[in-house]
Amino acid sequence: METTTVLIKNAWPYQEDKMNLPVHNLETAIPFYETIMGFQVVVRDDTPYKSATLSKGEFQMGLAENGGDPTQDGCFFEVDDLEKAFAELKANGLEKGLSEFQRQTHGTTEWNVFFVVAPDGLCYCYGERQ
Repeated sequence: METTTVLIKNAWPYQEDKMNLPVHNLETAIPFYETIMGFQVVVRDDTPYKSATLSKGEFQMGLAENGGDPTQDGCFFEVDDLEKAFAELKANGLEKGLSEFQRQTHGTTEWNVFFVVAPDGLCYCYGERQ
């Protein structure tokens, strides 16, 4: 019963690879992504290390026990509706007060953004073009 309401239009990893975002423990990390962020696990692998591919709509990303530092990685998600994205996360149980959306400029593009830090330490920035 997938109820994806917010479209992730694009994503850029902070480091190198949105398909290999580092986590210390895959099994304890996955429930946050399924319950709060609305992803579904579509593939699991144990080689060369434990990893999982997560999907939300057409968008996919991966978590991996690859020895990387989760506090130094994450993704920027371009979404179609920032307020709806925040409301969806809150409805799914995100325990984060709404800090004001921030306005940021990257290159020539203006964004409204907010941040979510997963329990595994990965940081996600949700942004909508202005």
